[in-house]
Order: sequence, then C-alpha cells, then structure tokens
Amino acid sequence: MTGTTTTAASVRFTEEMQGHLAFGEEDYERGHERGVAAKTSLLFHLTIETPPIDEFVADATHEAAATGWIRCEALGGKRPVEQGRFHLFVATERRGERRMRYRLHFRDGVGSPLTLVGHKVIADDPGFDLWPDTTTLFTRLLSGHVEADGDEAAPIIASGILRITPRSFARQLTTFRARGAGAAGNVGALLRFNRLFLGELWRVYGKPRRREPAA
Repeated sequence: MTGTTTTAASVRFTEEMQGHLAFGEEDYERGHERGVAAKTSLLFHLTIETPPIDEFVADATHEAAATGWIRCEALGGKRPVEQGRFHLFVATERRGERRMRYRLHFRDGVGSPLTLVGHKVIADDPGFDLWPDTTTLFTRLLSGHVEADGDEAAPIIASGILRITPRSFARQLTTFRARGAGAAGNVGALLRFNRLFLGELWRVYGKPRRREPAA
C-alpha cells in the first residue's frame, strides 16, 4: 500500500441525533427540559466525509464536511443543510478534554438563515461516562449563518440537547465507508481513521488517573 494511495482516500459515515430544545433559552439543560415539556423536538441526519485521510489526521481540528438535513416542525419541518462542518476531538484548555464540534447552516420555513452549533464534551469524569459523552450534543440555534468567530455576538434563538439512541448508534456503525483510492487504499484509510478515533478515546478514558497526594 503506497502513501499516495492512502492519501487519496476519504472516509464517510452517517449520523443521526435527536432531542429537544426551547426557544428563547440559553441554558442547555433547561432548554432540553422545557423542550420535552413543550414537545419541541429537533432531529438531524448527516453524512460526514473527511478530506483525504492524511490531511484529516494531520489537521489538529480534524475538520470534515457535513451534508444532510434538519427536521424541526417549529422551524418549518425538514430543512436542508446548506453548509456543514464537523470537527473530531478538538483539544480545549482543560487538560485531557476533547470536543466534537458541529456547525450547520440552514434556513427555516420562511427563509430566515440559522446556524446549529453543537459540541460533545469528551472528558474522563467520575463514573462510566464514555457512552454519554460521545452520544450527547449540547446544541444551540443562532440567528444568521454564523462562523466560529461570530458565536459570541450572534443572537441565541434556542438551546437544548440532542442524543444518539442505541438503535441509531448501531446503524451508524454500519455506515463507515472509504472511497477514492481503490480497495487497498480505502481499507488503509479506514484503519487510519479508526486508529485516530480509538487513540484519542484511549488518551481521554484509558489512561490511569493520577492520584492526588494524601494531605
């Protein structure tokens, strides 16, 4: 398998998340609770595709394209994602923490531009938290098509939480594909993606914690 063959291959998979949010709310938990009570649900269905795998692995933010749709009856039903980006395992200022980030531009039923921004917090807290961390998306809707440097200034339309159900997660695992480099190169790309993914999880959850010295 040559480096050129591996470089040309990209990896793609499909992800579906759903949950509840509340309009006029900035707190994620309260938005989720109010959304459940009001039955204000939101679901997205995305196909995420990396650039050539060598570029994806080398990029510290591990950016990939996201295409698909968002469904929220309060926003006009099923709406196409006009532009979407996904970032895998971005380091934060907190030691040992990574985040998965989502940014989806779309329009509501009357054509007003909106941005869904979401993040999953990947951090080793007390208890078994790998599953909830990797399947919980803290979500906001912002007014306009907002880039990352504009989040602080953008009006917050709604906040809440989306999750992956066990059934959706099982289905997601069957969607991983590589393309663009022939059979050998595609297999190599999938292996590199899995090595990155599992390696980052090991760095966060697998290493023994340091014990604080006794007082």
